[in-house]
Amino acid sequence: MARCSNCNAPLPPGSLLCNYCGNRTDVDLKGIHYYTTHESDTPRICPRCNIKLKTVDLKLEGRFLIERCENCLGLFFDPGELDFLLEATVNNVSGIDRAGLEAINEKREPNQYPVSYIKCPVCEKLMHRVNFGVKSGVIVDRCKEHGIWLDGGELRQLFEWMKLGGQLLEQERQEQKRKEAEQREKEQRLKNSDFEEEPSLFGSYSDSLRHSDPDLFQIIYKAIRFFTR
Repeated sequence: MARCSNCNAPLPPGSLLCNYCGNRTDVDLKGIHYYTTHESDTPRICPRCNIKLKTVDLKLEGRFLIERCENCLGLFFDPGELDFLLEATVNNVSGIDRAGLEAINEKREPNQYPVSYIKCPVCEKLMHRVNFGVKSGVIVDRCKEHGIWLDGGELRQLFEWMKLGGQLLEQERQEQKRKEAEQREKEQRLKNSDFEEEPSLFGSYSDSLRHSDPDLFQIIYKAIRFFTR
Protein backbone atom coordinates (compact mmCIF):
# COMPACT_ATOMS: atom_id res chain seq x y z
CA MET A 1 0.00 0.00 0.00
CA ALA A 2 1.28 3.47 -0.86
CA ARG A 3 2.09 5.70 2.12
CA CYS A 4 2.45 9.43 2.68
CA SER A 5 6.05 10.65 2.31
CA ASN A 6 5.48 13.10 5.19
CA CYS A 7 3.64 11.19 7.95
CA ASN A 8 3.75 7.61 6.57
CA ALA A 9 -0.01 7.26 6.78
CA PRO A 10 -1.65 4.97 4.16
CA LEU A 11 -2.85 6.85 1.08
CA PRO A 12 -6.34 6.28 -0.33
CA PRO A 13 -6.27 4.05 -3.46
CA GLY A 14 -5.32 6.08 -6.53
CA SER A 15 -4.82 9.31 -4.53
CA LEU A 16 -1.76 11.50 -3.91
CA LEU A 17 -3.39 13.52 -1.09
CA CYS A 18 -2.93 12.35 2.50
CA ASN A 19 -6.16 12.50 4.53
CA TYR A 20 -4.20 12.94 7.77
CA CYS A 21 -1.64 15.70 7.12
CA GLY A 22 -2.77 17.03 3.72
CA ASN A 23 0.60 16.36 2.06
CA ARG A 24 0.74 15.59 -1.68
CA THR A 25 2.99 12.61 -2.34
CA ASP A 26 4.72 12.13 -5.68
CA VAL A 27 5.03 8.73 -7.36
CA ASP A 28 8.14 7.17 -5.87
CA LEU A 29 10.23 6.93 -9.03
CA LYS A 30 13.28 6.20 -6.86
CA GLY A 31 11.56 3.00 -5.82
CA ILE A 32 11.44 1.99 -9.45
CA HIS A 33 14.77 3.11 -10.85
CA TYR A 34 17.40 5.67 -9.91
CA TYR A 35 16.74 9.00 -11.59
CA THR A 36 18.09 12.51 -11.67
CA THR A 37 16.24 15.71 -12.53
CA HIS A 38 17.88 18.03 -15.02
CA GLU A 39 17.21 21.62 -15.93
CA SER A 40 16.16 21.56 -19.57
CA ASP A 41 15.56 24.01 -22.36
CA THR A 42 12.71 21.87 -23.62
CA PRO A 43 9.69 23.93 -24.67
CA ARG A 44 7.31 21.30 -23.29
CA ILE A 45 4.67 22.93 -21.11
CA CYS A 46 2.47 21.34 -18.45
CA PRO A 47 -1.11 21.28 -19.78
CA ARG A 48 -2.46 21.72 -16.23
CA CYS A 49 -0.20 24.39 -14.75
CA ASN A 50 1.16 26.11 -17.87
CA ILE A 51 4.74 25.93 -16.60
CA LYS A 52 7.84 24.25 -18.06
CA LEU A 53 8.19 20.54 -17.42
CA LYS A 54 11.33 19.16 -15.80
CA THR A 55 13.21 16.30 -17.46
CA VAL A 56 13.57 13.09 -15.46
CA ASP A 57 16.08 10.38 -16.42
CA LEU A 58 14.90 7.01 -15.12
CA LYS A 59 18.17 5.32 -16.17
CA LEU A 60 16.13 2.43 -17.51
CA GLU A 61 18.48 0.29 -19.58
CA GLY A 62 20.46 3.40 -20.37
CA ARG A 63 19.13 6.91 -20.77
CA PHE A 64 15.36 7.01 -20.32
CA LEU A 65 13.91 10.51 -20.20
CA ILE A 66 10.39 11.57 -19.34
CA GLU A 67 8.96 14.97 -18.35
CA ARG A 68 7.32 15.85 -15.06
CA CYS A 69 5.55 18.88 -13.66
CA GLU A 70 6.88 19.75 -10.23
CA ASN A 71 3.66 21.51 -9.33
CA CYS A 72 0.87 19.01 -10.18
CA LEU A 73 3.18 15.95 -10.47
CA GLY A 74 1.85 15.06 -13.91
CA LEU A 75 4.06 13.03 -16.25
CA PHE A 76 4.54 13.10 -20.01
CA PHE A 77 5.76 10.07 -21.97
CA ASP A 78 6.90 10.00 -25.57
CA PRO A 79 5.21 7.32 -27.77
CA GLY A 80 5.98 3.82 -26.53
CA GLU A 81 7.71 4.95 -23.32
CA LEU A 82 4.80 4.29 -20.96
CA ASP A 83 4.25 0.74 -22.21
CA PHE A 84 7.98 0.05 -21.94
CA LEU A 85 8.14 1.42 -18.40
CA LEU A 86 5.16 -0.64 -17.24
CA GLU A 87 6.47 -3.86 -18.76
CA ALA A 88 9.99 -3.29 -17.43
CA THR A 89 8.80 -2.40 -13.93
CA VAL A 90 5.99 -4.85 -13.23
CA ASN A 91 6.96 -8.43 -13.96
CA ASN A 92 6.25 -11.97 -12.75
CA VAL A 93 2.53 -11.48 -13.30
CA SER A 94 1.20 -14.93 -14.13
CA GLY A 95 -2.56 -14.57 -13.88
CA ILE A 96 -5.53 -12.22 -14.04
CA ASP A 97 -7.09 -11.15 -10.74
CA ARG A 98 -10.50 -10.18 -12.10
CA ALA A 99 -11.97 -9.49 -8.66
CA GLY A 100 -9.00 -7.30 -7.82
CA LEU A 101 -9.36 -5.34 -11.06
CA GLU A 102 -13.00 -4.65 -10.23
CA ALA A 103 -12.09 -3.65 -6.67
CA ILE A 104 -9.47 -1.04 -7.57
CA ASN A 105 -12.02 0.74 -9.74
CA GLU A 106 -14.70 0.63 -7.04
CA LYS A 107 -12.40 2.06 -4.34
CA ARG A 108 -10.74 4.63 -6.55
CA GLU A 109 -11.48 8.25 -5.73
CA PRO A 110 -13.07 10.55 -8.32
CA ASN A 111 -10.74 12.27 -10.74
CA GLN A 112 -9.05 15.34 -9.31
CA TYR A 113 -9.81 17.34 -12.46
CA PRO A 114 -13.15 17.92 -14.22
CA VAL A 115 -13.59 16.17 -17.55
CA SER A 116 -12.00 18.34 -20.22
CA TYR A 117 -9.62 18.21 -23.16
CA ILE A 118 -6.11 19.45 -22.50
CA LYS A 119 -3.32 20.51 -24.84
CA CYS A 120 -0.35 18.39 -25.85
CA PRO A 121 2.83 19.66 -24.08
CA VAL A 122 4.65 19.61 -27.44
CA CYS A 123 2.32 20.77 -30.23
CA GLU A 124 -0.37 22.34 -27.97
CA LYS A 125 -3.16 20.67 -29.93
CA LEU A 126 -6.03 19.19 -27.92
CA MET A 127 -5.32 15.59 -26.99
CA HIS A 128 -7.73 12.65 -27.13
CA ARG A 129 -9.06 11.11 -23.92
CA VAL A 130 -8.42 7.36 -24.11
CA ASN A 131 -9.14 4.52 -21.69
CA PHE A 132 -5.77 2.85 -21.07
CA GLY A 133 -6.44 -0.86 -21.48
CA VAL A 134 -9.43 -2.84 -20.33
CA LYS A 135 -10.48 -2.47 -16.68
CA SER A 136 -7.68 0.01 -15.85
CA GLY A 137 -10.14 2.76 -15.05
CA VAL A 138 -7.50 5.30 -16.10
CA ILE A 139 -8.41 7.80 -18.80
CA VAL A 140 -5.17 9.12 -20.27
CA ASP A 141 -4.67 12.12 -22.52
CA ARG A 142 -2.93 11.10 -25.74
CA CYS A 143 -1.43 12.97 -28.65
CA LYS A 144 -1.06 10.46 -31.47
CA GLU A 145 2.15 12.08 -32.64
CA HIS A 146 3.91 13.08 -29.43
CA GLY A 147 2.83 10.86 -26.53
CA ILE A 148 0.74 10.38 -23.38
CA TRP A 149 0.05 12.64 -20.42
CA LEU A 150 -0.70 11.15 -17.00
CA ASP A 151 -2.08 13.27 -14.18
CA GLY A 152 -0.52 12.88 -10.75
CA GLY A 153 -1.35 9.49 -9.25
CA GLU A 154 -2.36 7.81 -12.51
CA LEU A 155 1.00 6.08 -12.95
CA ARG A 156 0.56 4.36 -9.59
CA GLN A 157 -2.90 3.25 -10.66
CA LEU A 158 -1.45 1.70 -13.82
CA PHE A 159 1.19 -0.12 -11.76
CA GLU A 160 -1.59 -1.60 -9.62
CA TRP A 161 -3.51 -2.53 -12.76
CA MET A 162 -0.46 -4.31 -14.19
CA LYS A 163 0.17 -6.24 -10.95
CA LEU A 164 -3.41 -7.53 -10.97
CA GLY A 165 -3.00 -8.85 -14.51
CA GLY A 166 -4.55 -5.94 -16.34
CA GLN A 167 -2.08 -6.15 -19.20
CA LEU A 168 -2.76 -9.88 -19.57
CA LEU A 169 -6.48 -9.14 -19.68
CA GLU A 170 -5.87 -6.51 -22.37
CA GLN A 171 -3.82 -9.00 -24.40
CA GLU A 172 -6.60 -11.55 -24.00
CA ARG A 173 -9.12 -9.02 -25.28
CA GLN A 174 -6.93 -8.08 -28.26
CA GLU A 175 -6.46 -11.77 -29.13
CA GLN A 176 -10.22 -12.32 -29.00
CA LYS A 177 -10.78 -9.32 -31.27
CA ARG A 178 -8.19 -10.70 -33.71
CA LYS A 179 -9.88 -14.10 -33.81
CA GLU A 180 -13.30 -12.50 -34.35
CA ALA A 181 -11.90 -10.39 -37.20
CA GLU A 182 -10.34 -13.46 -38.81
CA GLN A 183 -13.64 -15.35 -38.49
CA ARG A 184 -15.57 -12.50 -40.12
CA GLU A 185 -13.03 -12.34 -42.92
CA LYS A 186 -13.27 -16.09 -43.45
CA GLU A 187 -17.07 -15.97 -43.57
CA GLN A 188 -16.92 -13.09 -46.05
CA ARG A 189 -14.54 -15.02 -48.30
CA LEU A 190 -16.87 -18.05 -48.25
CA LYS A 191 -19.83 -15.83 -49.03
CA ASN A 192 -18.03 -14.22 -51.97
CA SER A 193 -16.90 -17.64 -53.20
CA ASP A 194 -20.47 -18.98 -53.14
CA PHE A 195 -21.69 -15.96 -55.07
CA GLU A 196 -19.02 -16.33 -57.76
CA GLU A 197 -19.77 -20.04 -58.22
CA GLU A 198 -23.54 -19.54 -58.53
CA PRO A 199 -24.47 -20.41 -62.15
CA SER A 200 -25.90 -17.73 -64.40
CA LEU A 201 -28.99 -18.51 -66.45
CA PHE A 202 -27.57 -16.69 -69.42
CA GLY A 203 -24.18 -18.23 -68.90
CA SER A 204 -25.54 -21.74 -68.80
CA TYR A 205 -27.63 -21.19 -71.92
CA SER A 206 -24.77 -19.69 -73.93
CA ASP A 207 -22.41 -22.38 -72.71
CA SER A 208 -24.81 -25.08 -73.87
CA LEU A 209 -25.05 -23.50 -77.31
CA ARG A 210 -21.31 -23.31 -77.62
CA HIS A 211 -20.94 -26.93 -76.67
CA SER A 212 -23.84 -28.20 -78.87
CA ASP A 213 -23.29 -30.47 -81.81
CA PRO A 214 -21.94 -28.29 -84.67
CA ASP A 215 -24.19 -30.18 -87.13
CA LEU A 216 -27.25 -28.70 -85.44
CA PHE A 217 -26.03 -25.19 -86.27
CA GLN A 218 -25.55 -26.20 -89.89
CA ILE A 219 -29.10 -27.57 -90.09
CA ILE A 220 -30.60 -24.41 -88.56
CA TYR A 221 -28.47 -22.19 -90.81
CA LYS A 222 -29.57 -24.02 -93.95
CA ALA A 223 -33.22 -23.91 -92.89
CA ILE A 224 -33.05 -20.14 -92.40
CA ARG A 225 -31.41 -19.69 -95.79
CA PHE A 226 -34.07 -21.85 -97.46
CA PHE A 227 -37.10 -20.06 -95.98
CA THR A 228 -35.71 -16.53 -96.52
CA ARG A 229 -35.03 -16.88 -100.23
